[in-house]
Amino acid sequence: MLHMKPPRLFPRNVEITRRTSTATLPLYIYRRNKTFGRCHAVILHAYSDPETSSTVKKTLTNLPEKSTLLSNNHDNQQTCWPCCLPGSLAPLLGLSALITLSAAVLLPASSLPSAWAFTILSEPTATLTQQPLSPGMTLQVPDSRTLRQLGLFEEEIENIRVFQQNTPSVVNITNYQAVQGSRFSMDVENVPSGLGSGFIWDKMGHVVTNYHVIQGASEVTVTLLDQTTWPAKVLGADPEKDVAVLQLTTMPEAQSRQLRPVQLAEEDAGDLLVGQKVYAIGNPFGLDHTLTKGIISGLGRELSTGPRVIKNVIQTDAAINPGNSGGVLLNSQGRVIGINTAIADPTGKGASSGVGFAIPISLAKGLVDQILEFGRVLRPALGINLGPPQLLKQLGIDGVLVLEVPQGSPAYKAGVQGTYRDIASGAIILGDVIIGIDDKPVKTYSDLLDVLDERRVGDTVKLKLLRGGDEQAQEVLPVQLGERVLVQAE
Repeated sequence: MLHMKPPRLFPRNVEITRRTSTATLPLYIYRRNKTFGRCHAVILHAYSDPETSSTVKKTLTNLPEKSTLLSNNHDNQQTCWPCCLPGSLAPLLGLSALITLSAAVLLPASSLPSAWAFTILSEPTATLTQQPLSPGMTLQVPDSRTLRQLGLFEEEIENIRVFQQNTPSVVNITNYQAVQGSRFSMDVENVPSGLGSGFIWDKMGHVVTNYHVIQGASEVTVTLLDQTTWPAKVLGADPEKDVAVLQLTTMPEAQSRQLRPVQLAEEDAGDLLVGQKVYAIGNPFGLDHTLTKGIISGLGRELSTGPRVIKNVIQTDAAINPGNSGGVLLNSQGRVIGINTAIADPTGKGASSGVGFAIPISLAKGLVDQILEFGRVLRPALGINLGPPQLLKQLGIDGVLVLEVPQGSPAYKAGVQGTYRDIASGAIILGDVIIGIDDKPVKTYSDLLDVLDERRVGDTVKLKLLRGGDEQAQEVLPVQLGERVLVQAE
């Protein structure tokens, strides 16, 4: 990924002619770097009728020298910064628009084809528009009896019921990032960097979303169903599990009491079944409160978020796309079972492939509860530094090698020993090798973290060790777990 300075937008008027009307609209041009030579013009690549498409292309002949018209399939799209077209352009030309995905990609999960990439679903400022509700308006849907009188099938009525029940709880989140106003000015302004989804957690104004939706934001806003927009601050997050909690900061208490929180499913991720009907509500491509449905296609998937893996991820064929990140995955009762997070993207085009992934709400709930109580996620820790796994692999030992034990850490207090070099001989003396915690075996670093994730700070665990890597010298030490801080509240 190229790390380029975000673009400065320069409007240029372009006359757009259709069969029935003519309008002059700004075409946004940005300079790719600090030089004033090469410019790129970004315009919609597909239109609602051929006449418009032809006319627009003809009007672009007077662009600056060395200018390039970018379409959705240009070769270097992934390395270009997204250009925000004004919202008035989309309704004139139709709904097709330039779609530029975030360059951030989740690594492939070990249980899935290694050639696949997993694209997180936050969307740079969208160019698709719609007719929104006026501020203060609510969605009015007839009751079931009226719907039956209209001749709708029971399945249609169920779809409407789930949507009506949950759409007031789903919000749109805009991530703003600080950008220098111009190359000659020290002024900094916040510009929209990405769009995502979220959902109302309680009547205290707390909103839950994916961490990658708000990552790097200098400012975050939340837009409700009635199109009112509120500033929000990040209370805390867990980057390893891709969960974040926001707080609406200026909403009056009386109004926050009118918020409609989601209802959480009671079943654990292990209670779900492949084939269950599911619904997704979110903000794909900026089209807020979009409903799609499908089934649970798979369970127990693993999703890599860097050094850690999220386990027990739900796979679904419900259509989810960029902008759906942080939105809800619902069961047929309209209760939240997951947070839509990523899609399998074998083609690299960043569109729905029918293979989407959601973090189970049973996992997210524990993280959210900790953030609301402590302002951060309390991750249990032994207080040790681990050695390279290749060393034990060469020795044919399953487990994790203790490299260092910082003084004062929980492991230090329990008597865990680290690896060291003998001063007299110069030989490296292996430290303890952890082969189990309580009754669970530990063969890898991932196993160790998985077991610790099931414990809480302050819990006492029984650490099963090989002293110096000697399988004949096993020992069990009680260790009271400390805390590994992830992201502090702002």
